[in-house]
Amino acid sequence: MTATPEAPALNIPVAVRFTKAGTPLAVRYDGKLWAVAVEPVHWFTRDSWWETRRSVPVGIGNVVDIEHWQVQVRADSMSPLTTFELRREPLSEQWLLESISED
Repeated sequence: MTATPEAPALNIPVAVRFTKAGTPLAVRYDGKLWAVAVEPVHWFTRDSWWETRRSVPVGIGNVVDIEHWQVQVRADSMSPLTTFELRREPLSEQWLLESISED
């Protein structure tokens, strides 16, 4: 399932396990631990703060960078690759599963 205008983002909270270097190692979703099987892709987008009209005190930190990871995962060694797109909002510790697509 991929997010499209007809199918908006899933926004399902997930737990993500990271390596010491900060790269995703596994994602806990739907009662399973999905192991990352291919080098993940990492990027940032910017929040439209002028639309959300978020107000924060000076010095609170970065409130505009949205962190993304695209990870290809497997539920077990025999399952096909599945692509998860993960997102973390500014100032949040919670990762969200934004979309799932079968490869």
